Amino acid sequence: MRKYSVIIPVYNRPDEVRELLQTLTAQTYRHFEVLVIEDGSTHRCEAEVQRFAGQLDVRYYYKENSGQGFSRNYGFERATGDYFVILDSDALLPPHYFQTVEDELDLHQYDAYGGPDREHPSFTPVQKAISYSMTSPFSTGGIRGGKKRLGGAFHPRSFNMGLSREVYRRVGGFKITRMGEDIEYSIRIIRNGFRTGLIPGAYVYHKRRTSFGQFYRQLHFFGRARINISRFFPEELKAVHLFPALFTLGCLAVPLLLLVYRPLGALGAALLALYTVLIAVHATLRNRSLPVGLLSVGAVYVQLFGYGVGFLTEAWRKVRRG
Repeated sequence: MRKYSVIIPVYNRPDEVRELLQTLTAQTYRHFEVLVIEDGSTHRCEAEVQRFAGQLDVRYYYKENSGQGFSRNYGFERATGDYFVILDSDALLPPHYFQTVEDELDLHQYDAYGGPDREHPSFTPVQKAISYSMTSPFSTGGIRGGKKRLGGAFHPRSFNMGLSREVYRRVGGFKITRMGEDIEYSIRIIRNGFRTGLIPGAYVYHKRRTSFGQFYRQLHFFGRARINISRFFPEELKAVHLFPALFTLGCLAVPLLLLVYRPLGALGAALLALYTVLIAVHATLRNRSLPVGLLSVGAVYVQLFGYGVGFLTEAWRKVRRG
């Protein structure tokens, strides 16, 4: 029986921490501790954490702001478990989460794992649309949470990720604190010979952002992060990572083509219309809701434009720096 150390960095989100801790109290597998790392917040969650002192083995730490990667390292240094589990503060866990992880680790002996995300019934229509865009086969989100990763071993992501104490002992913690820190960490774990894998049943309900404006800013950051990772591992920049940037440029080109060369512009507009309809139909059927289906069209476009603009912006900065 493994002991798990749950490490939750948080910045100005006391309500989300309370909701996450509440789902931890409902776990069927109870051999875990919880470390909440307050990363220099002005709205602290200490009072919310203390409410669960009698229900969970939970500890609260406050530190100066350094970003989520180094805050996780702070938790690693203080954890006592055999296995470290990293969660974002805006996640909710189903009751079977840790039992599922325990069973799968017994079966597959993963040194590090990742789990997918899903939308919760309580999510707003916008949150459900954002969740769709991040898991849809009609966006780059469809790559996330797949059983196989294009081009190699599975790369766990830090919103729902676990690693053994031995991994931490040999590989260390996060080297960068933002801008793709989890992908960089996963690559180092794999290159040190450790086995990674996806545990499909160890999903979380990931609330992400509550508005398209917030979602755009988050994906813009993700696009920049992909270029940032190439500073450490140039070969990890794959053709699939170019898709949002090419899509963004293509969308911007369609109006110009309609003016300069109408047949080609009309073809581009028709393809975009078909793509839009496919998203709307698929999202409507998946969510059994036409409003969510229509919002999902906007969410997918926001995802691709946000990532694409961030990718292109950071790539240009990298070129200018030489």
